[in-house]
Amino acid sequence: MSFLEIITVVLAGVITNNIVLVQSIGICPFLGVSKKLDSGVGMGVAVTFVLVISSLVCYLLYYYVLEPLGYAYLQTVVFILIIAVLVQMLDIVLKKLSPSLYQALGVYLALITTNCAVLGTANNVISGGYDLVTTLVHSFSVGVGFTLALVLMAGIRERVDAAPVPKYFKGLPIALITAGIMAMAFAGLGGLSF
Repeated sequence: MSFLEIITVVLAGVITNNIVLVQSIGICPFLGVSKKLDSGVGMGVAVTFVLVISSLVCYLLYYYVLEPLGYAYLQTVVFILIIAVLVQMLDIVLKKLSPSLYQALGVYLALITTNCAVLGTANNVISGGYDLVTTLVHSFSVGVGFTLALVLMAGIRERVDAAPVPKYFKGLPIALITAGIMAMAFAGLGGLSF
C-alpha cells in the first residue's frame, strides 16, 4: 500500500465518507453523547479503540477461520460477539482507570456493542476485500471521523445552548437541524477528488 493510498483511505474515513455525517451510521451515540465536549471526546476515543481492535479481530477470524471452514454465513453473529466482548473489556478498564469518564458515558458505553458504526466498519472491511494494513488504516480513520463529528457537534451544541434559541427548537430539534447542516457540509466535500 503506497503512501498516497493511505492518505486517500484516511481522508475518506475522516471527511468525505464520514460514518456519521455522510453515511448516517451511528446517529444514536452521536446525538446522545454530544451534549458535552468531554463526553464526546471520551466516547470518540472509546469507539475508535473498539473499531480498530474489533476490525482487526474480525478480519483475522473471517479470513483464517470462518472462510476456510465454510462458515462465512456466520460473519454477522461472530462480529457482534467479538464487539460485545471488546466493549465489556473496555467497560471494566474504564471503570478502574477513569471513573469520571465511565460516569459521563453512562449507558452509551454499553451501546457501543450495538453501535452500527462498529459493526458496519467490520462488515465494510470484509466486503471491501481490504488487506490487513488497509483494514487498520480504514478502521482507525473511521474512528477519527466519528470522534471529529462528535467533537464538532458537542462544541456547536454547547454554544447553541448558551444562545437565545426559540422555545420549540431547544434540545433535540436544534441538535437535529445542526446535524443536518453539518451533514450537508461534509457531503459537499464528497465531490472533491484527492
